[in-house]
Amino acid sequence: MSDFVEAGKISMARQAVERLRANMRRTIKGKDDVIEQVLVCLVAGGHLLLEDLPGVGKTTLAYALARSTDCTFSRVQFTSDLLPSDVTGVAIYDERERKFVFKPGPVFANVVLADEINRATPKTQSALLEVMDRARVTVDGVAHAVGAPFMVFATQNPVDYEGTFPLPESQMDRFLMRLQMGYPQPADELEILRTARAGYDAIEVNAVVTRAEVSALQALVAEVFVEDSVLDYILRIVTATRTEAEFKAGASVRGGLALRTAAQARALVLGRDFVLPEDVGALVTATLAHRLALARQTSDALEERRAVGGVLKRILSSVALPV
Repeated sequence: MSDFVEAGKISMARQAVERLRANMRRTIKGKDDVIEQVLVCLVAGGHLLLEDLPGVGKTTLAYALARSTDCTFSRVQFTSDLLPSDVTGVAIYDERERKFVFKPGPVFANVVLADEINRATPKTQSALLEVMDRARVTVDGVAHAVGAPFMVFATQNPVDYEGTFPLPESQMDRFLMRLQMGYPQPADELEILRTARAGYDAIEVNAVVTRAEVSALQALVAEVFVEDSVLDYILRIVTATRTEAEFKAGASVRGGLALRTAAQARALVLGRDFVLPEDVGALVTATLAHRLALARQTSDALEERRAVGGVLKRILSSVALPV
Protein backbone atom coordinates (compact mmCIF):
# COMPACT_ATOMS: atom_id res chain seq x y z
CA MET A 1 0.00 0.00 0.00
CA SER A 2 1.44 3.37 -0.99
CA ASP A 3 1.20 6.46 1.18
CA PHE A 4 -0.74 8.70 -1.23
CA VAL A 5 -3.90 8.14 0.80
CA GLU A 6 -3.99 7.20 4.44
CA ALA A 7 -4.30 3.44 4.86
CA GLY A 8 -7.12 3.92 7.35
CA LYS A 9 -9.23 5.79 4.80
CA ILE A 10 -8.74 3.05 2.21
CA SER A 11 -9.69 0.36 4.72
CA MET A 12 -12.89 2.17 5.73
CA ALA A 13 -13.77 2.80 2.09
CA ARG A 14 -13.30 -0.87 1.24
CA GLN A 15 -15.49 -1.92 4.17
CA ALA A 16 -18.29 0.45 3.12
CA VAL A 17 -18.12 -0.80 -0.47
CA GLU A 18 -18.20 -4.43 0.61
CA ARG A 19 -21.29 -3.80 2.74
CA LEU A 20 -22.99 -2.25 -0.27
CA ARG A 21 -21.91 -5.07 -2.56
CA ALA A 22 -23.12 -7.81 -0.19
CA ASN A 23 -26.44 -6.04 0.39
CA MET A 24 -27.16 -5.64 -3.32
CA ARG A 25 -26.18 -9.24 -4.11
CA ARG A 26 -29.00 -10.41 -1.84
CA THR A 27 -31.46 -8.82 -4.27
CA ILE A 28 -29.66 -8.91 -7.64
CA LYS A 29 -28.74 -12.49 -8.48
CA GLY A 30 -25.79 -13.44 -10.68
CA LYS A 31 -24.82 -9.90 -11.73
CA ASP A 32 -21.68 -9.30 -9.68
CA ASP A 33 -19.90 -7.54 -12.56
CA VAL A 34 -22.82 -5.15 -13.08
CA ILE A 35 -23.04 -4.47 -9.34
CA GLU A 36 -19.33 -3.62 -9.24
CA GLN A 37 -19.64 -1.14 -12.09
CA VAL A 38 -22.72 0.45 -10.49
CA LEU A 39 -20.72 0.91 -7.29
CA VAL A 40 -17.87 2.42 -9.30
CA CYS A 41 -20.30 4.95 -10.76
CA LEU A 42 -21.74 5.78 -7.33
CA VAL A 43 -18.30 6.23 -5.75
CA ALA A 44 -17.16 8.34 -8.72
CA GLY A 45 -20.10 10.69 -8.12
CA GLY A 46 -21.41 10.14 -11.65
CA HIS A 47 -24.74 9.43 -13.28
CA LEU A 48 -25.65 6.03 -14.70
CA LEU A 49 -27.66 4.98 -17.74
CA LEU A 50 -28.85 1.37 -17.66
CA GLU A 51 -30.08 0.27 -21.08
CA ASP A 52 -31.65 -3.10 -21.77
CA LEU A 53 -34.82 -4.97 -22.62
CA PRO A 54 -37.89 -4.54 -20.38
CA GLY A 55 -38.18 -6.89 -17.45
CA VAL A 56 -34.54 -7.84 -16.81
CA GLY A 57 -34.22 -6.05 -13.46
CA LYS A 58 -33.11 -2.50 -14.28
CA THR A 59 -35.49 -0.81 -11.86
CA THR A 60 -34.84 -3.41 -9.17
CA LEU A 61 -31.09 -2.73 -9.42
CA ALA A 62 -31.63 1.02 -9.01
CA TYR A 63 -33.96 0.44 -6.06
CA ALA A 64 -31.48 -1.91 -4.37
CA LEU A 65 -28.69 0.66 -4.72
CA ALA A 66 -30.78 3.53 -3.35
CA ARG A 67 -32.17 1.56 -0.42
CA SER A 68 -28.75 0.20 0.53
CA THR A 69 -27.89 3.73 1.63
CA ASP A 70 -29.85 6.09 3.87
CA CYS A 71 -29.98 8.63 1.04
CA THR A 72 -33.31 10.12 -0.01
CA PHE A 73 -34.80 8.39 -3.04
CA SER A 74 -37.39 9.34 -5.65
CA ARG A 75 -38.68 7.64 -8.76
CA VAL A 76 -39.94 9.45 -11.85
CA GLN A 77 -41.81 7.40 -14.44
CA PHE A 78 -40.99 9.10 -17.74
CA THR A 79 -43.87 9.16 -20.23
CA SER A 80 -44.66 11.08 -23.39
CA ASP A 81 -46.94 13.53 -21.55
CA LEU A 82 -44.48 14.29 -18.72
CA LEU A 83 -43.61 18.01 -18.51
CA PRO A 84 -40.22 19.50 -17.48
CA SER A 85 -41.85 21.10 -14.43
CA ASP A 86 -43.07 17.64 -13.35
CA VAL A 87 -39.41 16.74 -12.91
CA THR A 88 -37.71 19.90 -11.68
CA GLY A 89 -40.52 21.65 -9.82
CA VAL A 90 -42.48 24.85 -10.35
CA ALA A 91 -43.01 28.27 -8.77
CA ILE A 92 -46.59 28.65 -7.44
CA TYR A 93 -48.16 31.87 -6.26
CA ASP A 94 -48.85 31.77 -2.52
CA GLU A 95 -51.78 34.06 -1.70
CA ARG A 96 -50.93 34.09 2.00
CA GLU A 97 -47.31 35.10 1.40
CA ARG A 98 -48.26 37.21 -1.65
CA LYS A 99 -45.33 35.88 -3.65
CA PHE A 100 -44.28 32.97 -5.81
CA VAL A 101 -42.96 30.00 -3.83
CA PHE A 102 -40.88 27.25 -5.39
CA LYS A 103 -42.26 23.74 -5.01
CA PRO A 104 -39.40 21.24 -5.56
CA GLY A 105 -39.96 18.38 -7.98
CA PRO A 106 -38.89 14.75 -7.53
CA VAL A 107 -35.40 15.55 -8.81
CA PHE A 108 -34.66 16.95 -5.34
CA ALA A 109 -33.39 13.69 -3.85
CA ASN A 110 -29.99 12.06 -3.37
CA VAL A 111 -30.77 9.19 -5.75
CA VAL A 112 -33.23 9.87 -8.56
CA LEU A 113 -34.52 6.94 -10.58
CA ALA A 114 -35.46 8.24 -14.03
CA ASP A 115 -37.38 5.18 -15.14
CA GLU A 116 -37.66 4.62 -18.91
CA ILE A 117 -36.15 8.03 -19.54
CA ASN A 118 -36.37 7.70 -23.32
CA ARG A 119 -40.17 7.47 -23.25
CA ALA A 120 -40.31 11.21 -22.52
CA THR A 121 -40.05 13.85 -25.22
CA PRO A 122 -36.68 15.56 -25.86
CA LYS A 123 -38.03 18.72 -24.19
CA THR A 124 -38.64 16.87 -20.92
CA GLN A 125 -35.36 14.98 -21.19
CA SER A 126 -33.54 18.31 -21.43
CA ALA A 127 -34.92 19.28 -18.02
CA LEU A 128 -32.21 17.07 -16.53
CA LEU A 129 -29.29 18.72 -18.35
CA GLU A 130 -28.55 21.42 -15.78
CA VAL A 131 -29.16 19.33 -12.69
CA MET A 132 -26.94 16.48 -13.97
CA ASP A 133 -24.14 18.92 -14.75
CA ARG A 134 -24.38 21.42 -11.87
CA ALA A 135 -26.52 19.65 -9.24
CA ARG A 136 -28.96 22.54 -9.29
CA VAL A 137 -32.25 23.59 -10.89
CA THR A 138 -32.92 27.12 -12.13
CA VAL A 139 -36.55 28.25 -12.12
CA ASP A 140 -37.52 31.84 -12.91
CA GLY A 141 -33.89 32.88 -12.70
CA VAL A 142 -33.34 31.43 -9.22
CA ALA A 143 -30.95 28.51 -8.73
CA HIS A 144 -31.92 25.77 -6.27
CA ALA A 145 -29.27 23.23 -5.20
CA VAL A 146 -30.43 19.62 -5.01
CA GLY A 147 -27.96 18.64 -2.31
CA ALA A 148 -25.21 16.05 -2.06
CA PRO A 149 -24.65 13.29 -2.82
CA PHE A 150 -26.69 13.40 -6.02
CA MET A 151 -27.04 10.66 -8.63
CA VAL A 152 -29.38 10.20 -11.57
CA PHE A 153 -29.92 6.50 -12.19
CA ALA A 154 -31.72 6.35 -15.52
CA THR A 155 -33.12 3.28 -17.23
CA GLN A 156 -34.12 3.05 -20.85
CA ASN A 157 -35.42 0.51 -23.31
CA PRO A 158 -33.62 0.04 -26.65
CA VAL A 159 -34.21 3.19 -28.72
CA ASP A 160 -35.81 1.32 -31.61
CA TYR A 161 -38.67 0.16 -29.37
CA GLU A 162 -42.08 1.70 -30.03
CA GLY A 163 -42.79 4.91 -28.14
CA THR A 164 -39.18 5.85 -27.39
CA PHE A 165 -37.18 8.96 -28.21
CA PRO A 166 -33.39 8.88 -28.57
CA LEU A 167 -31.49 10.83 -25.92
CA PRO A 168 -29.66 13.85 -27.36
CA GLU A 169 -25.87 13.68 -27.50
CA SER A 170 -25.53 16.40 -24.85
CA GLN A 171 -27.63 14.28 -22.49
CA MET A 172 -25.68 11.09 -23.18
CA ASP A 173 -22.42 12.92 -22.48
CA ARG A 174 -23.58 13.74 -18.95
CA PHE A 175 -23.85 10.07 -17.99
CA LEU A 176 -20.57 8.84 -16.57
CA MET A 177 -21.35 5.26 -17.57
CA ARG A 178 -23.80 3.20 -19.61
CA LEU A 179 -24.36 -0.43 -18.66
CA GLN A 180 -26.47 -3.38 -19.78
CA MET A 181 -28.04 -6.00 -17.51
CA GLY A 182 -28.52 -8.97 -19.83
CA TYR A 183 -30.47 -12.10 -19.04
CA PRO A 184 -29.51 -14.00 -15.88
CA GLN A 185 -27.92 -17.44 -15.99
CA PRO A 186 -30.43 -20.33 -15.72
CA ALA A 187 -29.48 -21.15 -12.12
CA ASP A 188 -29.85 -17.51 -11.08
CA GLU A 189 -33.16 -17.16 -12.92
CA LEU A 190 -34.44 -20.28 -11.18
CA GLU A 191 -33.61 -18.67 -7.84
CA ILE A 192 -35.45 -15.52 -8.94
CA LEU A 193 -38.51 -17.58 -9.90
CA ARG A 194 -38.38 -19.30 -6.54
CA THR A 195 -38.01 -16.23 -4.31
CA ALA A 196 -38.97 -13.03 -6.17
CA ARG A 197 -42.08 -11.09 -5.16
CA ALA A 198 -44.53 -9.25 -7.38
CA GLY A 199 -42.99 -5.76 -7.27
CA TYR A 200 -39.54 -4.37 -6.68
CA ASP A 201 -40.83 -2.10 -3.89
CA ALA A 202 -41.90 -5.21 -1.95
CA ILE A 203 -38.24 -6.21 -1.62
CA GLU A 204 -36.81 -5.59 1.83
CA VAL A 205 -33.47 -3.79 1.54
CA ASN A 206 -31.87 -2.29 4.63
CA ALA A 207 -29.50 0.68 4.56
CA VAL A 208 -25.93 -0.45 5.26
CA VAL A 209 -24.10 2.79 4.38
CA THR A 210 -24.89 6.30 5.59
CA ARG A 211 -25.24 9.40 3.45
CA ALA A 212 -22.09 10.80 5.06
CA GLU A 213 -20.16 7.66 4.10
CA VAL A 214 -21.27 7.98 0.47
CA SER A 215 -20.07 11.60 0.41
CA ALA A 216 -16.79 10.59 2.04
CA LEU A 217 -16.23 7.88 -0.57
CA GLN A 218 -16.86 10.33 -3.38
CA ALA A 219 -14.48 12.90 -1.86
CA LEU A 220 -11.77 10.25 -1.50
CA VAL A 221 -11.77 9.44 -5.23
CA ALA A 222 -9.87 12.63 -6.07
CA GLU A 223 -7.04 11.50 -3.77
CA VAL A 224 -6.48 8.22 -5.63
CA PHE A 225 -3.15 8.58 -7.41
CA VAL A 226 -2.91 8.39 -11.21
CA GLU A 227 0.64 8.08 -12.52
CA ASP A 228 1.58 10.16 -15.57
CA SER A 229 2.07 7.08 -17.74
CA VAL A 230 -1.50 5.98 -16.94
CA LEU A 231 -2.81 9.44 -17.80
CA ASP A 232 -0.94 9.19 -21.10
CA TYR A 233 -2.54 5.78 -21.64
CA ILE A 234 -6.00 7.32 -21.18
CA LEU A 235 -5.13 10.14 -23.57
CA ARG A 236 -3.90 7.72 -26.24
CA ILE A 237 -7.16 5.73 -26.02
CA VAL A 238 -9.28 8.88 -26.30
CA THR A 239 -7.16 10.23 -29.16
CA ALA A 240 -7.50 6.92 -31.01
CA THR A 241 -11.30 7.32 -31.01
CA ARG A 242 -10.88 10.73 -32.69
CA THR A 243 -8.80 9.31 -35.53
CA GLU A 244 -10.93 6.17 -35.99
CA ALA A 245 -12.66 6.22 -39.38
CA GLU A 246 -15.54 4.09 -38.06
CA PHE A 247 -16.69 6.87 -35.73
CA LYS A 248 -18.55 10.00 -36.72
CA ALA A 249 -16.63 11.90 -34.03
CA GLY A 250 -14.28 10.90 -31.24
CA ALA A 251 -14.73 11.02 -27.49
CA SER A 252 -15.00 14.48 -25.95
CA VAL A 253 -12.73 15.93 -23.28
CA ARG A 254 -15.52 15.12 -20.82
CA GLY A 255 -15.23 11.51 -21.95
CA GLY A 256 -11.51 11.41 -21.12
CA LEU A 257 -12.16 12.93 -17.70
CA ALA A 258 -14.95 10.41 -17.13
CA LEU A 259 -12.58 7.52 -17.90
CA ARG A 260 -9.96 8.87 -15.49
CA THR A 261 -12.46 9.46 -12.67
CA ALA A 262 -14.09 6.05 -13.16
CA ALA A 263 -10.66 4.39 -13.07
CA GLN A 264 -9.88 6.17 -9.80
CA ALA A 265 -13.22 5.03 -8.38
CA ARG A 266 -12.61 1.43 -9.47
CA ALA A 267 -9.23 1.43 -7.77
CA LEU A 268 -10.88 2.66 -4.56
CA VAL A 269 -13.69 0.10 -4.82
CA LEU A 270 -11.05 -2.63 -5.11
CA GLY A 271 -9.12 -1.30 -2.10
CA ARG A 272 -6.26 0.54 -3.80
CA ASP A 273 -5.08 4.15 -3.59
CA PHE A 274 -3.53 4.12 -7.07
CA VAL A 275 -4.82 3.40 -10.58
CA LEU A 276 -3.57 0.49 -12.67
CA PRO A 277 -3.88 0.23 -16.46
CA GLU A 278 -6.36 -2.61 -15.94
CA ASP A 279 -8.72 -0.16 -14.19
CA VAL A 280 -8.73 1.94 -17.34
CA GLY A 281 -9.20 -1.02 -19.69
CA ALA A 282 -12.09 -2.42 -17.66
CA LEU A 283 -14.07 0.81 -18.02
CA VAL A 284 -13.40 1.94 -21.59
CA THR A 285 -16.64 0.55 -23.01
CA ALA A 286 -18.82 1.64 -20.08
CA THR A 287 -17.53 5.23 -20.10
CA LEU A 288 -16.95 5.89 -23.81
CA ALA A 289 -19.32 3.76 -25.92
CA HIS A 290 -22.43 5.89 -25.32
CA ARG A 291 -20.51 9.02 -26.34
CA LEU A 292 -19.64 7.60 -29.76
CA ALA A 293 -21.62 7.03 -32.95
CA LEU A 294 -20.76 5.18 -36.14
CA ALA A 295 -20.08 7.17 -39.30
CA ARG A 296 -22.12 4.64 -41.31
CA GLN A 297 -25.83 3.97 -41.02
CA THR A 298 -27.00 0.84 -39.21
CA SER A 299 -30.33 -0.93 -39.23
CA ASP A 300 -30.98 -0.62 -35.49
CA ALA A 301 -29.54 0.76 -32.26
CA LEU A 302 -28.52 -2.65 -30.92
CA GLU A 303 -26.38 -3.31 -33.98
CA GLU A 304 -24.69 0.08 -33.61
CA ARG A 305 -24.03 -0.49 -29.91
CA ARG A 306 -22.35 -3.80 -30.63
CA ALA A 307 -20.33 -2.30 -33.49
CA VAL A 308 -19.12 0.59 -31.33
CA GLY A 309 -18.13 -1.86 -28.61
CA GLY A 310 -16.20 -3.94 -31.13
CA VAL A 311 -14.27 -0.93 -32.41
CA LEU A 312 -13.42 0.12 -28.84
CA LYS A 313 -12.08 -3.36 -28.10
CA ARG A 314 -9.91 -3.15 -31.21
CA ILE A 315 -8.63 0.27 -30.17
CA LEU A 316 -7.86 -0.99 -26.67
CA SER A 317 -5.89 -3.94 -28.04
CA SER A 318 -3.89 -1.66 -30.33
CA VAL A 319 -2.91 0.96 -27.74
CA ALA A 320 0.27 -0.07 -25.93
CA LEU A 321 0.06 -0.50 -22.18
CA PRO A 322 2.17 1.90 -20.10
CA VAL A 323 5.43 0.51 -18.83
